Amino acid sequence: MDLTEKESAEELFHAQAHIWNHMFSYLNSMSLRCAVQLSIPDIVHNHHQPITLSELVMKLAIPKTKTACLFRLLRLLVHSGFFAILNEGYVLTPSSRLLLKDNTNRVSPFLKALLDPIMVTPSHFLSTWFQHGDGLTPFEATHGRSLWEYVVQDIELNNNFNEGMACDTRLTMSVVVTECKGVFDGIRSLVDVGGGTGTAAKAIVETFPTMKCTVFDLPHVVATLEGNDNLTYTAGDMFESIPHADVILLKWILHDWNDEQCIKILKGCKEAISSRDEGGKIKKVIIIDMLVDDRKAEHKSTETQLLFDMLMMTLQTGRERTEKEWEKLFLESGFSHYKITVILGLRSLIEVYP
Repeated sequence: MDLTEKESAEELFHAQAHIWNHMFSYLNSMSLRCAVQLSIPDIVHNHHQPITLSELVMKLAIPKTKTACLFRLLRLLVHSGFFAILNEGYVLTPSSRLLLKDNTNRVSPFLKALLDPIMVTPSHFLSTWFQHGDGLTPFEATHGRSLWEYVVQDIELNNNFNEGMACDTRLTMSVVVTECKGVFDGIRSLVDVGGGTGTAAKAIVETFPTMKCTVFDLPHVVATLEGNDNLTYTAGDMFESIPHADVILLKWILHDWNDEQCIKILKGCKEAISSRDEGGKIKKVIIIDMLVDDRKAEHKSTETQLLFDMLMMTLQTGRERTEKEWEKLFLESGFSHYKITVILGLRSLIEVYP
């Protein structure tokens, strides 16, 4: 007896459509990438009114023979919520406004980086990777070097990645310094570990001008950067030692690393804040990262978090973690307790205390 005979026709076709949807979902990503590469969101925005298909073809300077194809591309992107139809013309949505080149919170550089063929190719070999025990990540197995080694040598990819992270930091910190001001009460000094060009630290010192902030990152990242009275740049390796301060900030850092590496980083953070013996002063580590609630598997944001987790498995040794997994890291690193504030969409703000 065919196993499918146990299912009704409706159930079978629903199951088939479910599979097809996942088979073809990569075309959602690539269609969006195409629209960004063609600057369609910016063209629609700069038109200042709903733009018709023929007007868009003219602005794009593409062959008129591609008009029907452009309609099909936009039809999918309208269905996906990136554009809307108004008075027979296309207009932006909140999502596509985050793709505009002049939006300081733009997501387009991150999109370009993560959908670069270099980043996507390792996912084609996941099944092969599972069958081997060489300890490499899928990215390393595919390209022969780690993600960070590759990014440093690919100028375009490096620029898109760095700009994407800076834009994300601007968006995140604009919320943190306004909605979570109490998190920084009483803090005199802070070290932003892996802080890049200092986007987060600049937002903090602008809001709290009496605080001294240090951006701590690898030598090639901070070598040419200049600080001021409230902001300094220090080169080093977070796996070796971390500069002393009242508070250590880890924004979207720990999800890149496995548990053993995270514990080493966290122990370094604890040492950095514990060595400052100033009675009554607040000592803590502030973590901005994902907190996966896998009990709500049907929730759309959980799906995005789980996709991020697969991305970490493919590109790095890291992972996205549940509260229990975070707690285990904190306790094994010698911390006593923590506080979680869910305010940053897919990510949370976690305060960890020695």
